[in-house]
Amino acid sequence: MGVVSGPGRFEEAASAALGLALLTLWVGSRRGVPVHLLEVFTVVYFGVLAVFGLVASDSTIDWLALWAGELSNIALAAFAIVTLLIRKPSTLAYAKDTTPREHCDDPLFLRINYMISAVWAGAFLVSAVVGAYGDAVLRDNDNFWTAWIVPLAAIIFAGSFTEFYPDHAMGESTSWARIFDWLPPFVLVTGIVGWVSDAVPDGVAIGLIVVGIVGSAAMRRLFPSEAEAAEPQ
Repeated sequence: MGVVSGPGRFEEAASAALGLALLTLWVGSRRGVPVHLLEVFTVVYFGVLAVFGLVASDSTIDWLALWAGELSNIALAAFAIVTLLIRKPSTLAYAKDTTPREHCDDPLFLRINYMISAVWAGAFLVSAVVGAYGDAVLRDNDNFWTAWIVPLAAIIFAGSFTEFYPDHAMGESTSWARIFDWLPPFVLVTGIVGWVSDAVPDGVAIGLIVVGIVGSAAMRRLFPSEAEAAEPQ
C-alpha cells in the first residue's frame, strides 16, 4: 500500500494491498502454512479500506489517500500493542510454528517474543510519526526522508533485532553492534539513491556515500562475521 498509495490512487492502493493479502493467505494455505491472527487482521483492514474507496465521498478519499500510510502503521502498531496487553504477543504464533512444543511455555521463550513484538510496535509507531510529520508539517506526501528512508530504517532495525535477540537472550556471546550491521550499507544506498533521484543535495549525497563506505569497512573490521572470524590470520 505504501508503494502504490498517493494522490488519486487510494482505491488502486487499497485494492492492491487487499489482493496481495488474500494471495498471501491462499499461497500459505496451499503450502500448509497456518493462518494467524495478523493475516486475518490484514485482510479485514485492507478490505475496509477497499470498501471506503468504493463508497466514500471524494473528500474522504482524498483524506485517506493523504494519511493512508500513517493509518496503516498506526493500525499495525495498535495490533501489536493489543497483543502485548492481552499477553499474546503478535510474534508468538509464528515462533511456535518453528519451536519444539516443549519450549513454547518456557518463560524465556515468552520474554523473547514480548521484546520482539514491542520493538515491532515501536517501529510502526516511528514510521507513523515520521510520515505524519512529512504530511502535516512538510506538506510533502512523498518526502524522501519521511516517506521512505526513516520508515524503512525503522522496519529494517526491527527485522535485525528479531534476528539478533533470541540468540542474545539465550546467552550466546553476540555483540549488540550486530543489530546495526545493516546501517552503513543502508547509509551508502541512501546516498546513492538520493543522488540519482536528486532528492538530496550533491554534497549531502556524497557525504552519505563516504560515511557508508567507511562505516561498512569499520563494522567489518571491528565486528567480523562468524565465518570471517574463523578464517586463519
